Amino acid sequence: MDDIGKRPQFLRAGKDDFFKKLAKEVHETVLKDQRLKYKNILKALGLLIVFLISYSCILAFGNSTPLLFSFYIVMGFSMILIFVNSFHDASHGALFATKKQNRIFCYIIDFFGTNSEIWIQRHLLLHHPYPNIQNWDCDIKQSDVVRIFPNSPFYKFHRYQHIYMWFLYPFYTLIWLYIRDFKDFFGTKDNYLKRVYTIPTIEYIKLFIAKAFNLLQMLIIPYCVLEQSFETIFTAWIVMHLTSSLLGVVALVSTHADETAHFPLPPLDGKMEVTWAEHQLMSTKDFNAGNPVLDFLYGGFTHHVAHHLFPTIGHTYYPKITPIISKYAKENQLTYTSRPALEAIKSHYLLLKNSSQAESIFYSSEI
Repeated sequence: MDDIGKRPQFLRAGKDDFFKKLAKEVHETVLKDQRLKYKNILKALGLLIVFLISYSCILAFGNSTPLLFSFYIVMGFSMILIFVNSFHDASHGALFATKKQNRIFCYIIDFFGTNSEIWIQRHLLLHHPYPNIQNWDCDIKQSDVVRIFPNSPFYKFHRYQHIYMWFLYPFYTLIWLYIRDFKDFFGTKDNYLKRVYTIPTIEYIKLFIAKAFNLLQMLIIPYCVLEQSFETIFTAWIVMHLTSSLLGVVALVSTHADETAHFPLPPLDGKMEVTWAEHQLMSTKDFNAGNPVLDFLYGGFTHHVAHHLFPTIGHTYYPKITPIISKYAKENQLTYTSRPALEAIKSHYLLLKNSSQAESIFYSSEI
């Protein structure tokens, strides 16, 4: 692997750092409301119940093809909502009261066919400490199919990425389950995770067990129970993943990667020129923050700045935290960005187009 220098280290915050004051106000004025924590738990259990009922309805009523497809779609929506809301919070220890309870809940995405341990390690060891930092944030750099980082290699097919990526995004969950997971476990090129984490042998075993069980649950059992052809059930399963991906991709493309995004390349000594909190504000954006429907659907993604500054706090607190962040950002001449989802998606398209040339409009530099 290329020499990427030392792990990034941010400036130490001073006594009058804005984030210390911001965090104090949040803890004194927002976190005392325990009702918001219980609201988060009820939401998590409710979404899980919807998923289980949808699956039961597939087995009970799936001989009707319209109902079969309808319940697979509902199950797909509930699956992605559990991921972006409840699992996301639990992976940060922000859903239940204890670490053990949160970790047990996280096993739900093993049930969905992936490996919870590896996702958590990717997210907590690389994305959250180093969002948008080249050579470190593995959520931004996932493969060479798309070129987002300015220092990523340029291939001729990248000239069309602003077109073909929109045909790949609907397959996001399938790509995650059957390509990205195996890249994380067995890949060597650009495998950022293995720089900082050694994957235990048991996780390799759990990976294959989870995938086998998921295929058994989603395809084989319905085929054995219902009087539907395997082709019909398989098609319904694909439609489930397409609808799940389309809902999830809105969150994925709207919070970090747009035409104005900052993708710093850290110096070899790793010493950054801003504090951790300043970098989080520079690299993270909200979309439709405060919209009650989208807040419910996307949890900590509409208020993604609050999530990055307070990752161990549940997303049901974020609507009350975001105005405080906005106030301190304005007072300290710092950037806080929130825009409509459609504007964020358009901006992501422009990023793909602008970085589809060998000479990217972005520059690689220290921040």
